[in-house]
Amino acid sequence: MFSAYKDTIEDGDLVLGWMTRTAIKPIVVEKKEGLFNTRYGAFPHRNMDKYGAQLGSMSKQGFIHLIHPTPELWTLSLPHRTQIVYTTDSSYIVQRLKIRPGSTVIESGTGSGSFTHAISRSAGLQGKVYSYEFHEERYTLAKQEFERHQLTNVIPTHRDVCNDGFDIENTQVNATAVFLDLPAPWTAIPHLERVIDRSVVSRVCCFSPCFEQVVKSVQALQEAGWVDIEMVEVAAKRWESRLEMKRSLDEAITRLRDVKARRETGLAKRNARIKVETETGVEEEESDERDAKRAKTESGHRGYNPWGKGQKIKEGDESFEWTEVSKCEQEIKSHTSYLLFASRLPKLGEEVFDKDMCVKPYAERCGEKEEAKEEEEKESEIKTEIKTEA
Repeated sequence: MFSAYKDTIEDGDLVLGWMTRTAIKPIVVEKKEGLFNTRYGAFPHRNMDKYGAQLGSMSKQGFIHLIHPTPELWTLSLPHRTQIVYTTDSSYIVQRLKIRPGSTVIESGTGSGSFTHAISRSAGLQGKVYSYEFHEERYTLAKQEFERHQLTNVIPTHRDVCNDGFDIENTQVNATAVFLDLPAPWTAIPHLERVIDRSVVSRVCCFSPCFEQVVKSVQALQEAGWVDIEMVEVAAKRWESRLEMKRSLDEAITRLRDVKARRETGLAKRNARIKVETETGVEEEESDERDAKRAKTESGHRGYNPWGKGQKIKEGDESFEWTEVSKCEQEIKSHTSYLLFASRLPKLGEEVFDKDMCVKPYAERCGEKEEAKEEEEKESEIKTEIKTEA
């Protein structure tokens, strides 16, 4: 469901009911008796036919959009069992760990399953995601959720990896990417040596909210032989762009004249009505409503007023001039966690590193060895010739 898109909504499918940007609710469709109740009204499941459609409520007082699930939208709508990894962090982590179709990934700290959905899609059907959770209830709920969402490449395991490690019976994990969202990731780092692929470069990310956790994790990574250690904090702002109507001086003068004319017309009609009522002694009922209807019928709209309560104008209307404007949030989103990255070189390249943890490319190292070998052979030949001449 999260790895492929389809148009038709079937019984048992997951639908995300989009009400507002901050109100997205997951719906498991039950065509026979299902009913989705919101403050915008009630929405029968039997009317949910197509993803992307707009569905009106039974009372015709509101509507929702039926959205196909994605890892990003699931992050915004999932039931929280723990603190989750949001898209801002997860997208950067996937890129830094180089998770791609066919990758084998270890995730420790399944939690609410937000990041699990993201890496499951990135690893693809050819890849595998080994997800570990020590809390039994959260493990059970996550496992059921993965089965409902058809995440067939996710292998959940109930395990305390800090004490018991990552080994799975009769399974060779050979992971190339590791994500640790644990209270004490430094205790799990020594266990990684048995489950990472030592024939290629393996990468790890520790997700830690406190700086003290980062310091301890750095020490554990250095002791275990990990290199290229780097800490990152991702901060983001929402940037909104739109079109705004240009307001020229001539248009402003025209608008003021229009407002003045309507005010004078309204006052004249009011004075005339009062005069008639005074002379005849009979009050005209609902005369204001009749005047409003008559004015609308005669003119079609309430005059030239593109910014006020006059005619409604659609953004981008070619009849008017527009300019592109943008607005950025004033404050950066609050701190989530520090991201600590490191790499583990393959066995063939372990001896290459210098004290500053700078790594030379493998091809360059091999070239240097070949040159050194040739120089040794030449020196040996020269020594042999000298001995022969002597």
